[in-house]
Formats: sequence, structure tokens, C-alpha cells
Amino acid sequence: MKHTEYIDQYIDYLRRERGLSAHTIAAYQRDLNQLYQFVSERHLACWGEITIPLARQFPALLHRRGMAASSIQRMLSAARSFYRFLVSEKAAQHNPFDAVQAPKSAKKLPTTLSVDELNQLLEEHDGSPIALRDRAMLELFYSSGLRLSELAALEYDGIDFSVQQVRVVGKGNKERIVPVGRKAIAAMSEWLSVREDMAADRETAMFVNQKGSRLSSRGIQYRLENWAKKNGLGRHLHPHMLRHSFASHMLESSGDLRAVQEMLGHADISTTQIYTHLDFQHLAQVYDQAHPRAKKGSGRG
Repeated sequence: MKHTEYIDQYIDYLRRERGLSAHTIAAYQRDLNQLYQFVSERHLACWGEITIPLARQFPALLHRRGMAASSIQRMLSAARSFYRFLVSEKAAQHNPFDAVQAPKSAKKLPTTLSVDELNQLLEEHDGSPIALRDRAMLELFYSSGLRLSELAALEYDGIDFSVQQVRVVGKGNKERIVPVGRKAIAAMSEWLSVREDMAADRETAMFVNQKGSRLSSRGIQYRLENWAKKNGLGRHLHPHMLRHSFASHMLESSGDLRAVQEMLGHADISTTQIYTHLDFQHLAQVYDQAHPRAKKGSGRG
């Protein structure tokens, strides 16, 4: 049987037996056409002649052609699935792609706010109880790098004002103590001066809604989005942007990766290392703007 006939059989199997959508089937067809081209260029008599070393050449070739890691991962997934079908049909004795590892996709760098954007965001408010609450949340997010869930779960007695620290419960129910900056302490004090007028009796949450009960994670997200629009930020504001900004600015100024890891509550330092890329990105921009040999038109003929 010809190479393409097995692909046709497999596509038919996906359509009839697995009931995949036309869009997914078309994607499988395109990916397997690439595999067929790879096999044809090597003049292999049948699908069963692909060895493990040869299978490893397939993603390497795609990478050299400039294909994204996510696309290569998808193609290898299609190849593994196709070979499982070939083994079941006795058209191949083993699946060589089971031994092939896909390249890792590059981690997307987190989005941060600049210091100027943060100043624009945090300075202006109308002095109402809602504004005092929202500003306190923003300041605490940025000051201590909290997760959204941590801020939403924060208790009324979670901040020790005498030592300027906040106690939060993070992932895995792990408790950690994080410093709180001077401006955040001031904003929290202002909020607490009016909180009692808003909070229901026996409500233990630090941040409450207009009904007096704990402000939910979704409610916090909504308030931040509203605040960003009101202050003319010009882009969507997500709570994690404040956490990312805290981590990036801390690392940029201190260079202490372990300390930032501890404050963020990361179990593995490799999670924190993503911010070193942001730090390098910032340094590269400074270099491009400031170094006389990096500026456009600075070379002499």
C-alpha cells in the first residue's frame, strides 16, 4: 500500500471512529502531509522503515525551517497518533515517535507596568470609601506581590502594622509573611478608617463589597479594570500585572532572586527565573538607548 493510502485510511478513521471536527481533521491532514514529505525525501519504501534516529531528524528539520516550537509539538503529536494506527494495522512494528521529545515552547514573558504607569494608577482618587478600598488593594498588590486569591482571602487581622508585614495563605495552603511598603501601609490605614462603616457585623474579610460581605476575586478584578479606565491607563489591567510588576521591579533593584522567590511564594526558583528575562530585557533597552555604540547612526564611516 502506498504511503498516502495509509494517511487516507487514518483520516477516514478519525472522521468515522473518533468523530473529530472537520477543522481538526484538516489540521491532521496538513501535519501528516509534512511527515509524508519527510519520508518521501528519504526514499523509504514503507512507513515501518522510520527508525528512532530518523524520527528525531523530523522535528530538527522543522526547527531549522523556522517552525515554532508549539507547531512542532503538534506535528509530533499527530505523528505519534498516526503511528499508533499503523502499528494496529500491522503496517509498522513499533512507534518510533514515542522516543522523540518535542522542543519546549518559550515561556511567554509576563506583562508588567512601568513605574510611571503605576504612579498614574495609584495617585488619583476621589476620597470616597470605595476609592480608599480600591487604592488600598492596588497598593497592597504592588507592594507585596500578592496573588489575586491571596488578596481576596485576606483577613481583617492579616496585616501587622507595627512591623509592616502581611500574613497570607498561598498555594498548597502554605502561609508566608511578606513585607508591606510605606505607601501601602498608609493606604491600608486610610481604608481601615472607613471599613467599619461598610463591613457587615462579624465580617472577617479585609476587603468588603457594598453589601458588607467579602469582596470576591471577580469583584476585585472588576474594580481594578474600572480603576484603570478611570485613571486613563489605556490598557487592560489584571491583578497579576501588579504581582509581575512587583517581582520585576524588586529583582531589577535588588538582584536577589532567592528573596523575590520567597516573597512571591514560589516553590521552585525556576518559576521566579522568568523575571530575570524581564530584567535583562530592561537592561537591553537601557543599553540600546544609552550606549554610544548602540545608537542608530553612531557609527563612523
